Amino acid sequence: MYRIAALYHFTRFSDSAALKPALLDLCLAQQVKGSLLLAQEGLNGTIAGPAAGVEAVLAHIRALPGCAGLEWKEATSDHAPFGRMKVRLKKEIVTMGQPDVDPLAGTGHYVEPEDWNDLIRSDDVVVIDTRNDYEVAIGTFENAIDPETASFRDFPAWWEDNKERFHNKRVAMFCTGGIRCEKSTNYLLGQGVEDVYHLKGGILRYLEEVPADQSSWQGDCFVFDNRVSVGHGLKEGPHDLCHGCRRPILPADKAHAQYEEGVTCPHCADSATEADKNRFRERQKQMTLARQRGETHLGKFEL
Repeated sequence: MYRIAALYHFTRFSDSAALKPALLDLCLAQQVKGSLLLAQEGLNGTIAGPAAGVEAVLAHIRALPGCAGLEWKEATSDHAPFGRMKVRLKKEIVTMGQPDVDPLAGTGHYVEPEDWNDLIRSDDVVVIDTRNDYEVAIGTFENAIDPETASFRDFPAWWEDNKERFHNKRVAMFCTGGIRCEKSTNYLLGQGVEDVYHLKGGILRYLEEVPADQSSWQGDCFVFDNRVSVGHGLKEGPHDLCHGCRRPILPADKAHAQYEEGVTCPHCADSATEADKNRFRERQKQMTLARQRGETHLGKFEL
């Protein structure tokens, strides 16, 4: 079994680039794979591997400046969620494009998973899903508002266009693991919204802790690894990934006439160019050949 740890932590690194070599070397030595983002504002990512290896990497991260309080969400998988290890330097660990947003200066009120249902079912509360449109499409909380954003960068503009709808309302926000809400709730506080809340630990912690028969979650939760989606108890969902558009797809989508393995699905068949399709076909060919040789083609894991 592979141990999976999804994590993020906001802190202030004076030189995030200097942290990369030792972190990457440790991951490689411990056979840990996945993706970690480093920025001046902290780190974010998901890693997977042997339990001892993942624990060694987490211990290393907790020893970094300001990271002693690191928290993470755990899961397991019987197949490798990632094919390689990447540590990347970024301007932001989750890109909102708002330089004045600083979660370390303050965020909304954290709401524990067991208290979330009561909050979002209150008449004076509006519930906003801060994730991207393709994530919301496969699952969300009951009565949640979908901003229909293609990128987290689009959220501030959406809020500006829609904020009058939520006058005199308390605002509850949620996302996959909690990181986007650290920024979105800080942003709303900066916009003068007084009563802002967000789900502590995100959807993943809610699905882990709240029993299905008590849940207000509907559908599955998209995750950024080769599990593609998870449900209650963090059990792997029914979705696969279209390697053309990177959208989650169901078995019914694979039966569609517009589905071509590794190339297109009903979501992207009409928008993909012939050049893209040919490039994806070549990639799929190389993946098939690698599989026949008993090897892993790393292109499959570029999520």
